[in-house]
Amino acid sequence: MDSALIYQKLLEELESGHRAALITTLAESEGQSTIVRKVISSRDLIWEDQDLALRAALEGGLVRGEFFFEQGNGPNEAGILLEPFFPEAQLIVLGGGHIAVPLVEFGAKVGFKVTVVDDRPLFANNFRFPAAHQVICESFAKSFESLNLNKAAFVVIVTRGHRYDKVCLENVLKYETAYVGMIGSRRRVAGLKELLISEGQDPLLLEQVCTPIGLEIGAVTPEEIAISILAQVIQYKRKGDKATRKSNNWPELDLAVLSELAKADQGPRALVTVVATKGSVPRREGAKMVVWSDGRTLGSIGGGCSEGEAIRVAYDVIRDGRFRYLDIDMTGQVAEDEGMVCGGVMKVLVART
Repeated sequence: MDSALIYQKLLEELESGHRAALITTLAESEGQSTIVRKVISSRDLIWEDQDLALRAALEGGLVRGEFFFEQGNGPNEAGILLEPFFPEAQLIVLGGGHIAVPLVEFGAKVGFKVTVVDDRPLFANNFRFPAAHQVICESFAKSFESLNLNKAAFVVIVTRGHRYDKVCLENVLKYETAYVGMIGSRRRVAGLKELLISEGQDPLLLEQVCTPIGLEIGAVTPEEIAISILAQVIQYKRKGDKATRKSNNWPELDLAVLSELAKADQGPRALVTVVATKGSVPRREGAKMVVWSDGRTLGSIGGGCSEGEAIRVAYDVIRDGRFRYLDIDMTGQVAEDEGMVCGGVMKVLVART
């Protein structure tokens, strides 16, 4: 399948709220490179149909967000790469009060696609929340018809005076989300949980709700409370839920790069991908950069002189079509000479698209 079509399919899966894995098989024979890419979606995956090694890699990628790379030694086995892709992380803020204002601002700054819901026009408008991707002015009960809640959704319930906590929590628990947190005192939250259990709600689902919400940092002001909430959300995004043993390792996602790769006939170009890291590095596995023969670039693998070296290698790849691996050393004297504050090593793959 054409490379652009592969990335189009990948984007379609992500936009539909599904996780996906991009499997790239690399081979080299008699000076010629062969690259085969395939997208596997979480929605049509049948575990029993996979061999054990692929099944383990897919489970690690689609369930836990683990990146898999293996470099072969033989001339016809140059490497295999499995990259997990999760839908863009959403921060859903139910309530447009004083805590929501800094929470939306900070959430957008750290990469969340933020949606705010409130039933009051004065509290649900783009002027109040300029950083939000979407502002919904609707009753909380009806708003769930417009929300796309899925495993990429991190939901924060901060309704005014707790008046709509019950209706929000009842509706949120109908979906499998990455995180649910609700503001309120322990006594009030305990009373609400008891009420919901008496009405037939699953106690195990209620136990997964983070209440009191946020990390315990002694927060007092709206801004401090927003930081404590967002810190907990990020903790769930990066480290998972220890209580339920769910683990997340949210992969790198640069939608601008993926969108560019999904375009056909964009001229000679190469894709630089971080495939392995060790120690402290500026970008994680999966970070990408597109390089064109005319010197243009899109995306980043960390900047600095090391990125410049990858760009130079990309020109060679564009010229002869052969993929290459590049080891970027950020330790010891090398890092000091280049003014780096890292201390690790990155391996990158440079290949034509």
